[in-house]
Amino acid sequence: MTRLHLVRHGPTHAKTMVGWSDLPADLSDRAAVARLHDHLPADAIVVSSDLSRSADTASAIQGTRRRLRHQPALREINFGTWELRAFKQIEAEDPELAFAYWDNPGDVRPPNGESWNEVRARVDVAVDQLIAQHTGCDLVVVAHFGVILTQIQRALDVDAQEAFGHRIDNLSVTEITHHGDRWSVGRINHRP
Repeated sequence: MTRLHLVRHGPTHAKTMVGWSDLPADLSDRAAVARLHDHLPADAIVVSSDLSRSADTASAIQGTRRRLRHQPALREINFGTWELRAFKQIEAEDPELAFAYWDNPGDVRPPNGESWNEVRARVDVAVDQLIAQHTGCDLVVVAHFGVILTQIQRALDVDAQEAFGHRIDNLSVTEITHHGDRWSVGRINHRP
């Protein structure tokens, strides 16, 4: 049994589509960071995406926990040419594609970006490797909205649209357990 504690990084305050851009996290809410640190298992192993908003959040909650190297495969969705643009701008250019991407996630892809299915495949491989290397451990995975939703989709065995119905706040924890032959889901979007 391997427990995943999926933590969303601290807020960036961006009002645009932020995927692979390396925006910093606002970690000034020290009380929230401390509560998150205290909530997570003391003997857990910490890993994060290589983007600074996740890596810095991981450093802020790490404490004495063992830390693994950053994982580029745990990055947020690659939004391609939509990156750092407001949804209204994207919608004005190509309303059909914009709505299809969010309303019918799957193979629809933003220009020069990733489809939901591509993100899910990338993250599944990374998580499977972490589980194989650290079976029986508690893993704190500090990542992004899309990354966490891929694993909710996987563990609940639901379609992407249903997975998108879950709210994932900054500095929240989603608990998923891998039992070898099945998954179970604990709390989703828990704010300690």
